[in-house]
Amino acid sequence: MRIDEFLARVRDNGEYRSQEEAEQVSTAVLRVLASRITPEEAADLAAQLPAPLDDALRPERGHPETFGREEFLRRVAERTGARPRTAEWDACAVLATVAEAVSAGQVDHLLEQLPPDFAELFGRLQPS
Repeated sequence: MRIDEFLARVRDNGEYRSQEEAEQVSTAVLRVLASRITPEEAADLAAQLPAPLDDALRPERGHPETFGREEFLRRVAERTGARPRTAEWDACAVLATVAEAVSAGQVDHLLEQLPPDFAELFGRLQPS
């Protein structure tokens, strides 16, 4: 998927005003995601996303941090300047688009590293 297609989908999913806003939110969500998954998984995901979004998946630390969904959303909110409820909307808009843009196997690998309640952020049902 090309960058313009990816951002158009994020823009539609999140009902953002502009492509620029969709890119800012996408970068914020992907940076937080990169801090939560292994560097190898981040690199695998980056390989399937268009530039410059792949740069957002370069982890700022060498080892993934362990935190749950609420902390994930708090960090997204901190990066975007939004409230937690808005951060959840933003995360869903971006991660559901990621799930459309990359292989199903890649999404499965991501979800294996995350708590079960992350699945719905990717537009999937939580495993039972």
